[in-house]
Amino acid sequence: MFEIGRICMKTAGREAGKYCVVVAKEKDKEFLLVTGPKAATKVRRRKCNYRHLEATPYKIEIAENATDEDVMAAYEKEGIMAKLKIVPLTEEQMRLSAERAEKHKAAKAAEPEAHEHKAGHKHEAKEHKAEKAKEHKEAKPKKTRAKKEKKE
Repeated sequence: MFEIGRICMKTAGREAGKYCVVVAKEKDKEFLLVTGPKAATKVRRRKCNYRHLEATPYKIEIAENATDEDVMAAYEKEGIMAKLKIVPLTEEQMRLSAERAEKHKAAKAAEPEAHEHKAGHKHEAKEHKAEKAKEHKEAKPKKTRAKKEKKE
């Protein structure tokens, strides 16, 4: 059913409702390698559980592990883009997407590394919470029982 070249629709995840192509079968029988390609359907090349795919009646002729360029050529040859009403990304959209990815990567690199110990707990987060609690206590004095009784 999910042979190489089969056009499928993703049914789960952030790419749900978008078309992709089976590029290869993984050794683990539950996973397939799929691609959109991203320029055409916004689905990037990745492993996908076959349960998260719905097969369509369309199939294109591609080699196993075909590149995105080969897949695009096969789409155009078979007329799949018109049949499925797929509108490919423009050059401007691709450029903006790449810029956003670079900014995100730079922001991630700029973040200070948190120290982790065996269980994976981030000490930086605990220290930050303790500082916030201390600031809160200092800013708002506690009401004592005597003050409460005086108020009543």
